[in-house]
Amino acid sequence: MPTHDSDHDSAPTADVPEMPAPRVREFAAHSIGGGLALILGLLGLLATVGLLASASAVTAPGAKAALIVGGILVFLAAVIAMRGLNTVAPGEARVVQLFGRYRGTIRQDGLRWVNPFTSRTKVSTRVRNHETAVLKVNDAYGNPIELAAVVVWKVEDTAQATFEVDDFLEFVATQTEAAVRHIAIEYPYDAHDEGGLSLRGNAEEITEKLAVELHARVEAAGVQIIESRFTHLAYAPEIASAMLQRQQAGAVVAARRQIVDGAVGMVEAALARITEQDIVELDNERKAAMVSNLMVVLCGDRAPQPVLNTGTLYQ
Repeated sequence: MPTHDSDHDSAPTADVPEMPAPRVREFAAHSIGGGLALILGLLGLLATVGLLASASAVTAPGAKAALIVGGILVFLAAVIAMRGLNTVAPGEARVVQLFGRYRGTIRQDGLRWVNPFTSRTKVSTRVRNHETAVLKVNDAYGNPIELAAVVVWKVEDTAQATFEVDDFLEFVATQTEAAVRHIAIEYPYDAHDEGGLSLRGNAEEITEKLAVELHARVEAAGVQIIESRFTHLAYAPEIASAMLQRQQAGAVVAARRQIVDGAVGMVEAALARITEQDIVELDNERKAAMVSNLMVVLCGDRAPQPVLNTGTLYQ
């Protein structure tokens, strides 16, 4: 379910390993529009062609050598300048490094130019899905269950995603599985105690706790958890039939309890109406007989068979 920063701050999750503080944070890299650099680079290539063509037409050795050297230098300058060009698509970023040092991140889309001696690493900032495989774990009562979850996430800090972990994709996948397993063993599939949290009966609350734990686990990698939700939840096959019988028995008991509560209310209303309207005067024995008959009629599984009493209640 959706999460917010206030939820993360107000509900810290216990038993989550404390991640080290990030050593680097994202900041904007110095870059300019790449259109002018592209034009200058193309002009440099044209100038190179012109200088070399002029060198072939000149006969004087000194002038010829100067033109060739000038053409080579202009060509190298144009190539180096054009090497600083970067095409950044929407939903992407470029992490810029200069001789191993982080120099910022380019998030502005379009053609950008940076120091040509820097290296640029492409990082996707689009929203992504990660769905775990079906995991088999024991719940809080020790019952084997199967569950899977899907997590919606995106890279929020490209510097942390690049430098704090080796592979942030693998990191998110591993931490998601660890969080799902941890949540599964903390809560039962079905709560025996009334009011207790269970995986099946309190999916919204449990998935919110899952999102909070995931945020605590992947925050070091600069990843933001947008939503998490269980996609599969069931008892393991070896106990599924037995648990199904238990659930059916519980449903039958709950239905019987509701039927009895309704029947008692109807009997109370009938006796009150009879007494209020003075239809017939009933002593305690007749009231007991009437209550017994009404309860049989209202709570029985089959249609009642009427019995006509031609005498009195006392004969």
